Amino acid sequence: MKQSLTDLHPNPGWRGTESGHPDSDLTTAATDMVGKHCILELYDCDPNKLNDEAFLRTTITNAAKRAGATLLNLITHRFEPQGVTGLALLAESHISIHTWPENGYAAVDVFTCGDHTMPEQACKVMRDELQAGRHALRSFLRETPASVGSEPRTPTPLSLSI
Repeated sequence: MKQSLTDLHPNPGWRGTESGHPDSDLTTAATDMVGKHCILELYDCDPNKLNDEAFLRTTITNAAKRAGATLLNLITHRFEPQGVTGLALLAESHISIHTWPENGYAAVDVFTCGDHTMPEQACKVMRDELQAGRHALRSFLRETPASVGSEPRTPTPLSLSI
């Protein structure tokens, strides 16, 4: 099922059936979630913007701010003859983009942890700034494994053999 940016609930508390997983408990509370992951496909974008590394750095930064996330680091790389890959490291997780200007296409990934962020807002910034003619958005909740929430965690000893 395709979702539009406006189909998603604006409250980042995500209570209810948003995970889309058939085995999900429909009454799972937000505290049982690690975060929300959005996969955004952008089509018919302005090829010049998809190939402009500086523009994409600014757009990713604005997307992180709009989502209420904390930007820790941003790395980008422009390919020859065209295309840009960008990765924003967030305190809450990440935003990534891979562009194909020759096709007017961008693949965007926004994953944020916690209930104070709104990854859909980051997706909206990316869609609007890249002037996508059409888009597809899929989002799902990342569920906390039961053992993480109920058992004390201790580091696992690592054995390194060289």
